[in-house]
Amino acid sequence: MTAEQGSRVLVTGGSGFIGRRLVRALLDSGAEVTVADLHEPTEPGVHAVVGDLRDESVAARAVSPGTDMIFHLAAVTSVLRSLEDPVGTYQTNVQATATLLELARARRVGGFIMASTNAVVGDVGSSVITEEAPLHPLTPYGATKAAGEMLLSCYTAAYGIAGCALRFSNVYGPGMQHKDSFVPRLMRAARDGHGVQVYGDGTQVRDLIHVDDIVSALLLAWRTRATGSTIIGAGESVTVNDIIAAARSVTGAAIPVENIAPKPGEMPAVIVDISRARAMGYRPTHDLKSGIATVWPEFAPAGGVPASGTGAQAPDGKAAP
Repeated sequence: MTAEQGSRVLVTGGSGFIGRRLVRALLDSGAEVTVADLHEPTEPGVHAVVGDLRDESVAARAVSPGTDMIFHLAAVTSVLRSLEDPVGTYQTNVQATATLLELARARRVGGFIMASTNAVVGDVGSSVITEEAPLHPLTPYGATKAAGEMLLSCYTAAYGIAGCALRFSNVYGPGMQHKDSFVPRLMRAARDGHGVQVYGDGTQVRDLIHVDDIVSALLLAWRTRATGSTIIGAGESVTVNDIIAAARSVTGAAIPVENIAPKPGEMPAVIVDISRARAMGYRPTHDLKSGIATVWPEFAPAGGVPASGTGAQAPDGKAAP
């Protein structure tokens, strides 16, 4: 019997990109699931609490007595949005997290797993990022996630909640039709016969992790009662040029590239060590090409044939990180 069977689980942000996949996996495993989100969940069989978790009454309805586990995914996740609205980002990423943790303490919730990010350590150049790297966030997004980790740490130490922060690298996978990150931009470019802009020469290094591997890590952290912070990534460094090549191979489209000047502060590399996750039993299952192959069907035109043309149209105006 797994931890999920018969358990009462809250997923904040359960209508989002990662949340929808997690909710489905939890339901399939026999959990009773409550989704708290700004948007009504589309997954049947869940209890929905629709509203803003910054409202304490919404949070109180979400963390009902008898809840066994909270997966806290709801957050401002856009670096740009966090720079534009640091106060709102604080309210969502810190204040709401503090409210949920206090409700978890008061209502004796056994576990609390939050989605965090490697942005909590800031720019480490080409060094490998480990959990021991000092926290040095450079944006309100990274800073608020670091603050959330600190709150979780104290509730774990002081009140016995099994708290774990999973630091995700760049997540991609099915369900990204409305997102504006690089993989869906490549998919739209392939579908529409457009090109993409890339900062610099495309040799920046990144770690891309498939959403289904993220879901597996979330469930594994619960089953093992993991605590502290754990990096979750593919553990494979790829360049932006590698990502483009994989997209070309999967889609059969040319996807022309326009190289433009990098922005100030552009990170040359995100290289992560997933040794702690592997010790927990985590094993990523998708490489870059097999992962992108799961994304393309949701973008592909009828018949799966890319739009004609080899990039005569203007690029879509969005640059790769």
